[in-house]
Amino acid sequence: GFKKCLYPTQKFDSDPERRFAIVLESDPAVLKWFKPGKAVFQIRYTADHDYEPDFVLETETEKLLCEPKRGDQMKDPVVLAKARAAVTWCKHATAYEMANSGKPWRYVLIPHDAITHNATIAGLVKNYNSAPDSP
Repeated sequence: GFKKCLYPTQKFDSDPERRFAIVLESDPAVLKWFKPGKAVFQIRYTADHDYEPDFVLETETEKLLCEPKRGDQMKDPVVLAKARAAVTWCKHATAYEMANSGKPWRYVLIPHDAITHNATIAGLVKNYNSAPDSP
């Protein structure tokens, strides 16, 4: 079972997601994490489509929406539309958190081959911070 996950078990849609969960469990900077279920965490990215991030986590200094993706999907238009919506959501969430003594939010789109046994959240955030076309 997991020690930092909000739920005792998780279902993974891919091996990179499973590996990412192992990184989260082993990284001392990660306080807690979870994979949102259907309709638990929705971000509107088009007029009639919602995006649900693969992982939501909290570190000592920030909260993160993380999306592991196959390398060949990193520039897919739908993936990028979801990423832009998530970045916008994080800006609004950060504004709220800062007004209420909370932590900033950040979105991280991570290529699957960057998720290795020795990866850290700090390293992944540094290398893959936010989405392409965003600050």
